[in-house]
Amino acid sequence: MKMKVVADSSCDLNESLKKELNITRVPLRLYVDDEEFIDDDNLDVSDLMAKVRKSSKVARSACPSPKDFMNAYMGDESVFVVTMTSRLSGTYNSAVMAKEIFCEEVKNKFIHIFDTKGASIKETLVSIKISELIKQNYDEMKIVEKVNEYMNEMKFYFNLGSVDTLVKNGRISKLKGMIASVLNIKPILTGDEEGEIQLVENVRSEKKAFRRMIELIGESGSKFEDKILGIAHCNAKELAEKFKDEAMKLYNFKDVIIVPTGGLSSIYTNEGGILIAF
Repeated sequence: MKMKVVADSSCDLNESLKKELNITRVPLRLYVDDEEFIDDDNLDVSDLMAKVRKSSKVARSACPSPKDFMNAYMGDESVFVVTMTSRLSGTYNSAVMAKEIFCEEVKNKFIHIFDTKGASIKETLVSIKISELIKQNYDEMKIVEKVNEYMNEMKFYFNLGSVDTLVKNGRISKLKGMIASVLNIKPILTGDEEGEIQLVENVRSEKKAFRRMIELIGESGSKFEDKILGIAHCNAKELAEKFKDEAMKLYNFKDVIIVPTGGLSSIYTNEGGILIAF
């Protein structure tokens, strides 16, 4: 039985993973002021972020339509779909609606949608896991079982490059944003069991936030020899490489992958931001 993986464009990939995994990504649409950007491989993320910085308004996103997902479902393969948390985006619901319409009107075949309860590098690792299980010739339901087990054990942390987006979209006040900037406060965040963003702690300075993220791996994880550490960065490759080096000094992950953030992840993380999952 042939199988394939479909993901939304929050699933951040490097060039090597794009070739290796052959994932079909369904792009979100991004809006800065009145300009629309398609979050696909043709997007110039640097240009996008330059316009985000200049704008006084919050950058917005629109989830793919059910039709967009239906196009990705075409073919004879069984389909595993990986989406960002349903608590912060309508992407999961759009993928589910697409499945219902597709199976009723086009072809009744196996389609399973995973709500990762996260985004970015967490989606990346889930997609890698599915691809590994497909190669190991597991059947569809066994893959669903094993991937759900994997997601339940995953840890996901991120450190924003700045709080600008949080200020613009009203999640924190302008005053708090100014205080955070003046005091150089770097919030470390996570996704809870329901996929909501939660504050882990506020840390003073990038250096301390970096060290705290390293410490959180040891405090919350175990059996690293069986796990992949995923690191996503927003225009901060050197920082991501340094994080990899420091993490590997302390923890014996079986592998570490580094990916740049795409458009969606970038507008919410901001330049200098780091996201990790394991």
